[in-house]
Amino acid sequence: MQRVVSGGFSVVAFPLYANAVGVRREGYAALLDPVAGGGFRLFGEPCVLLDGNLTVRVTDKGKAWFVWKKQRVEATVERVRELERFVFELKMLLEPRA
Repeated sequence: MQRVVSGGFSVVAFPLYANAVGVRREGYAALLDPVAGGGFRLFGEPCVLLDGNLTVRVTDKGKAWFVWKKQRVEATVERVRELERFVFELKMLLEPRA
């Protein structure tokens, strides 16, 4: 977890997911699940944060959105690209080092 924090991610708690470790950077977040023997792996799908809350990606009338309760933001190409970069960098930090 120290590498993740050193990589610019913050550890946060998401009360609805008390058994997972939350990490965030800028407006993006992911849940991590401990792995037997040490380390972590992604749990569920990383997402955009809305008012500090985890969103889900949905499609409505041909457009993709990140939604939390009644709030939503469009899943623009730029936003999705930033989320993909967030996920890539997080996965690199989670990989075991030899």
